[in-house]
Amino acid sequence: MPWILGFAPFIFVLVLVLGIVSIQSRARLEEKRIAAGAARQGDTHTRDAERIDELEERLRIVERIVTDGGYDLAQKIEALRDERPAVERLLRTRPVETADRLS
Repeated sequence: MPWILGFAPFIFVLVLVLGIVSIQSRARLEEKRIAAGAARQGDTHTRDAERIDELEERLRIVERIVTDGGYDLAQKIEALRDERPAVERLLRTRPVETADRLS
């Protein structure tokens, strides 16, 4: 047993060095994983921002269509429900020259 005690400091230093190397390599691997995750999130955020911009533009177009003075959505819906009463309502709400052309 006394001959093993001569190797004890060497074994202690070896275990210590291997432990330090292992901890450092795990830390580097974790840093790489974090960086890769951040890059993926950055790509996702970029795509989401582009999609939001596209949808906002489409919404502006829809708002323009709906708020346009010549766009009679309610009357068109009523016309789909019942042709004849809708035509009568259109004749009452349109200018006289429009009513003359429809007659």
